[in-house]
Amino acid sequence: MRWDWRGLIAGGLLVAGGAAAEPDPVRQAELLNLLEQDCGACHGLTRKGGLGPSLLPEALADKTDAALLATILDGRPGTAMGPWRPMLTEGEARWLVEQLRKGPQR
Repeated sequence: MRWDWRGLIAGGLLVAGGAAAEPDPVRQAELLNLLEQDCGACHGLTRKGGLGPSLLPEALADKTDAALLATILDGRPGTAMGPWRPMLTEGEARWLVEQLRKGPQR
């Protein structure tokens, strides 16, 4: 069996990139604004739902973090939920999932 070291290295980089450090405070503020304004445009400013479903913790309780991450980064084909991968790193999307699990802080 022959190993493709380039694939292993690239895969390792992708995994390492997914475990990126928490965004700095400035980026956190930007991400919270995105969550409130951009996500809120479809999911409601209070995250209770609208065009898109509720993003409150109780509505997400049966969803895995991996599923939420995939939805944020890659969107949902056939729906208004577009991909955010061009604007967010995987680490930033993971941080957003954590915030969604906590619920609105205001």
